[in-house]
Amino acid sequence: MRHADLRKQIIQTALQLNTTGLSAGSSGNVSARVEDEGFLITPSGVKYHKLRAKDIVLVDFDGGVRGRLAPSSEWRLHLDIYKQRPEAKAIVHAHPPYATALACLNKGIPAFHYMVAAAGGKDIRCCRYELFGTQELSDAVREALQGRRACLMGHHGLVAFGDDLEKAMSLAVEVEVLAQQYQLVLQMGEPKLLSDAEMDDVLHRFLSYGDNAQKAKD
Repeated sequence: MRHADLRKQIIQTALQLNTTGLSAGSSGNVSARVEDEGFLITPSGVKYHKLRAKDIVLVDFDGGVRGRLAPSSEWRLHLDIYKQRPEAKAIVHAHPPYATALACLNKGIPAFHYMVAAAGGKDIRCCRYELFGTQELSDAVREALQGRRACLMGHHGLVAFGDDLEKAMSLAVEVEVLAQQYQLVLQMGEPKLLSDAEMDDVLHRFLSYGDNAQKAKD
C-alpha cells in the first residue's frame, strides 16, 4: 500500500478513537507497519480532527524519525512491538473508560466470557505501571503481550494489534466491551470462570473461524 493511502487510513482510525469513545482529544495513538522501512504513527499532541496526511510521522526500525512533527510519545512502545511481533501490522493504543478503570486496579480480564480468546489467549493480562513513553513501559507491555494480541496497561489504558488497522481497532473495541461486561458481572457477584480446557476449545475453534479459516485455505 502506498504511504499516502496508509496515512489516510491512520487518520481515519485515529478519528474512530474519538467516535467510539476509546480515547478523548488527542490521547492514544495509532500506527501501521511499512515493510522494510519502519512504521507510520500519529504525531504527538495533535487533535485527531486536525490531522493531515503530512502530519503522520515515519519511524524506522532504529528509532530514526522522518516528519515535520514529533511522533507520539509512545513511539518506542510501537517500535518494540513491531520488532518483537512480526505478525503485528497495525497498533492501536487508547484510554477507554472501562478498560482503564480495570487497569487502574491492576486487574486484567479473566476467562469470564469466551470472547476473551479474541485477544489470543485464555485471559487478557494487565501489565505493571511504568511511566509513559519509557523503555520500562515498553518492556512491561511486551511481557503482558506474550501469546496475546492485546493487553491492559496498569494505570494507563490498553494496546491492541492486528493484521491491519481495521482489525487492530476492532480488537481494541472488543477488549473495551469485555471490560465493561466484566465490571457489570462483578456488580452482581464473582463469575465462574471458564476452565483452561474450555478456553482451549474456543481458541481451537477460532483457528477455523472467519479470516483465520481463509488463511488456512491459502
